Amino acid sequence: MVKKDKGYQIFANIVMILLCVLAVLPFVLLFMSSVTDEQTLITDGYSFFPKKFSLYAYRYLFTRTSSVVRGYILSIIVTAIGTVLNLLITVLYAYPLSRKQLPGRNFFAFYLFFTMLFSGGLVPSYLMWTQTFHIRNTIFALLIPNLLMNAFNVIMMRTYFTANIPDAIIEAAKVDGAGEFRILFGIVLPMALPILATIGLLVGLGYWNDWMNGLYYINDDRMYSIQVLLMNIQKNLDSLRQQAQSGGNVSAANLPSTSVRMALTVMGILPVMIIYPFTQKYFVKGIAIGAVKG
Repeated sequence: MVKKDKGYQIFANIVMILLCVLAVLPFVLLFMSSVTDEQTLITDGYSFFPKKFSLYAYRYLFTRTSSVVRGYILSIIVTAIGTVLNLLITVLYAYPLSRKQLPGRNFFAFYLFFTMLFSGGLVPSYLMWTQTFHIRNTIFALLIPNLLMNAFNVIMMRTYFTANIPDAIIEAAKVDGAGEFRILFGIVLPMALPILATIGLLVGLGYWNDWMNGLYYINDDRMYSIQVLLMNIQKNLDSLRQQAQSGGNVSAANLPSTSVRMALTVMGILPVMIIYPFTQKYFVKGIAIGAVKG
C-alpha cells in the first residue's frame, strides 16, 4: 500500500511538472521572439533558439522612455487604488448579504442579480460618464466605468462568508460588545484572506489589462495607461510601415513589426507574472472555497 501511494505520488509530481513546463513555455517562446531579428522571424518563424538575436524592438520602445515610465506609473496607481476600492465595496455589500438578520436581504440580493442580466448599453453609459459625471481625461475614467464593482465577485465573497464564517464567532463578538464594523474588520476579514486575495488578483488583472476605458474616455496622451500606450505605439508603427510601403521608402518599410508586438506583450504581462506566484496559494484556496454554495 505504501509503495502504491509512493508510486502515485511520483506519477502525480511528474504530471504537475509537465503541466508547469507547458504553462511556462509559451512565455519563453514569446520572450525569445521579442529578441529575435525581424528578418529571422520572417524567414524561420518563431523559435526557442533563433539564429540571430536583436534588441531593436526594445530599443524602439524605450525611445519613448518617458511615456512608457509614465504609463507604468499610472497603471500601477490605477490598479492599486481600483483594487482597494473594489474590495472595499465588495466586502461592504457581500457581508450584509451573508447575514440572515439583514432587513430587505432578498431585495438587495435580487438587485445584485438583476445587474448581471441587464446593462444600460455602451452609448447610454458613455453619455452618462462623459456628459453627466464629466470624467473624460481624468483618472476616474480609468477607475470607475465597468471595473469598480462586479456582481459575480460579490456573490463569491458572500458565499465564502456564509460557508466559512461561523455564526457562533459573530455572536460571541457581539456578547463581548463588539459592533458590526469591529466584527467585520477585526474578525471576519482576517479569516477571509483567501477570498480577498482571489478577488483582489482578479480585479487587479482587470485594471492592469484594461484598455477599453482608455480608448473610450481618454484622448490626452499624458493619461494613457501602459496598455493603451503600447497599443498606440503598435498602431503608429503599423501606420509608419504602410506609409513607407506606399511611398516606396524601403528602409522605413523594413521596420520590425512582429518582434515589436512580442516585446509589447512581454512588457504588458511581465508585472503580472512577477506578482502572481506570491498570491497563488490564496488564489487557489479562495476559488475552491468560494465556489461552494452555503
